[in-house]
Amino acid sequence: MSLQKRLIADSFSQAATTYDAAAFLQQEVASRVFERLEYMRIKPKAILDVGCGTGFCSRHLRSKFSGAKVTGVDIAPGMIEQAKKQQRLFRKIDYQVADVDELPFKNNQFDLVFSSLTVQWLPDLKQTFKELNRVLKPGGLLIFSTLGPDTLTELKQSWQAVDDYVHVNEFIDMHIVGDHVFNSGFENTVMDRDVITLTYKTLVGLMRDLKAIGAHNLDSERPKGLLGKQKFKHLKDEYEKFRWNDGVLPATYEVIYGHAWKKPPQDKSNKKESVHEDYHTYSVNIQSPDKAE
Repeated sequence: MSLQKRLIADSFSQAATTYDAAAFLQQEVASRVFERLEYMRIKPKAILDVGCGTGFCSRHLRSKFSGAKVTGVDIAPGMIEQAKKQQRLFRKIDYQVADVDELPFKNNQFDLVFSSLTVQWLPDLKQTFKELNRVLKPGGLLIFSTLGPDTLTELKQSWQAVDDYVHVNEFIDMHIVGDHVFNSGFENTVMDRDVITLTYKTLVGLMRDLKAIGAHNLDSERPKGLLGKQKFKHLKDEYEKFRWNDGVLPATYEVIYGHAWKKPPQDKSNKKESVHEDYHTYSVNIQSPDKAE
């Protein structure tokens, strides 16, 4: 496992016990992926939840597709441990610690591969989507969500006024993500995006939530030392410039959604295809329950 992936696994394992209480964005995004799934005419018998975390989506998939076998994988052992603790006695989900880019499954094993807010943590999307295509059956569906480059733009801009280090993780543009999907053996690729804004009373509340879900800065150019009081005060002053008239601080997330179908083996058409991108943007504000500091 690469150093970056070890950092990701350790970060999310450490956050496993606090994750669910702070994961309102993750649960909101997952609900929107499930809404999109409602329009898909599928009756999967084998489902893979990639980056299953504590099992929120895995449990929903098991309920929605009652006759299917659901498997959940996550790179963080702590997350898998928490997911297993929430198992029911009957119709258990098969949870496994696994690297998404090296899945321990045979070719053509799943009818549906589901993934919500995991792809953004993976360093090689070409390999990721190639591997997800490999484990899908021909004609199977991939549906996922990830984060785009406008995520936490307020925090990025505030840090840029403080120093020259990278303090916020950088995410990949929707067009590039869609190209990776399309070039990995999928067809009928559809991409669209939302803008979701969480609102906080304080900057401390936002940073507390980021820590609670394990979303630490993992960029190679991140600062290695502790954040001093003077620098944090500077950061708070810069972030205050974004405070809305109603008194709350916004934290913007660009959420990208995608779905595509694995090409059947008999498809030998030379017809050119393209990625369909839906450019309309939905803006939703969600109030965080943080307390004033």
